[in-house]
Parts: sequence; structure tokens; C-alpha cells
Amino acid sequence: MQNLFIHKFNITIFYVFVNTIVLGVVDLCYTESVMKVLILYRPNSEHARIMEDFIHEYQQRHQSDHLEILNIDSRDGSATASLYDVMQYPAIIVLQNDGYVQKIWQGDSLPMMDEVASYARA
Repeated sequence: MQNLFIHKFNITIFYVFVNTIVLGVVDLCYTESVMKVLILYRPNSEHARIMEDFIHEYQQRHQSDHLEILNIDSRDGSATASLYDVMQYPAIIVLQNDGYVQKIWQGDSLPMMDEVASYARA
């Protein structure tokens, strides 16, 4: 009787151990995801052409489905700028899936596209 109990106990521990590892691996597979890239700018400004070229090239080179472009003069753009304390325009913000800022660039000096993409994939 005691051997049967130990055998059932060992099987239960093995099942819990295997389930934990499998769930851990599945969890790791789903946690790696691409972050959102927000671009805030004014379309009718001196920065418009530079930003539109940047957006066009970024969409061609990298995943553009996680790229969101906002006009700073719109309600959503203004609210987003206020939420993330953007004080200079144009601005590029890389957000984690939970809304935290991964990296932000503000002002005239734009980052390289590969730098933005590397933060978006991190």
C-alpha cells in the first residue's frame, strides 16, 4: 500500500513539474512581442516633409502594423502628447504592450530607423 502511495505521489510531482515547464515555455513564447511605435507631428509644419519621408521609409523597411501616426493638433494627438509628457515636436515614442514608454525621441534630431526598430523589437 505504501509503494502505491509513493508511486502516485511521484507521478503527481512529475505531472506538476512537466506542466510547470510546459506552461513556462508557452508563457515565454507569448511574451515576446513587438511594441507600438507612435509618431506625433504637425502635418502642416516645417517638419512635415521630413517626418513623412521617415514614416514612408520605416513602413517599407520594418513592420508597419505597429506604427501609429498622430497629428499633434487632433484631440487624440494632444491627449497622447499630454499623457507621455511630450514637449517638443516631432516626437517618436516606443511603447510596451502595457503602455509604458520604452524610449522617446523629441525635437529636431530624429533617430535612425534601425534604432527605432531595435527598441520596438526589444
